[in-house]
Amino acid sequence: MDKFCFSCSAPLNAPGFQSPAENYCTHCADEDGKLRSREEIQEGLAQWFQSWQPDLEEKTALARAEHFMKAMPEWAD
Repeated sequence: MDKFCFSCSAPLNAPGFQSPAENYCTHCADEDGKLRSREEIQEGLAQWFQSWQPDLEEKTALARAEHFMKAMPEWAD
């Protein structure tokens, strides 16, 4: 069964995504396996959205990242 990051949904079994943390990818966990801050992850997701949607404004990308994060187990309200 595939596992996905509880913070961003990245596939944990994909090359380059494994981290020391069991439930977080390398983008969401630091080198010690601790979850990065909500702000860091939101900014990273916003940058990722902009990488494949170059006309997306930063404010909109951050809002979309925030909305996306609410659907993730780690950030669900």
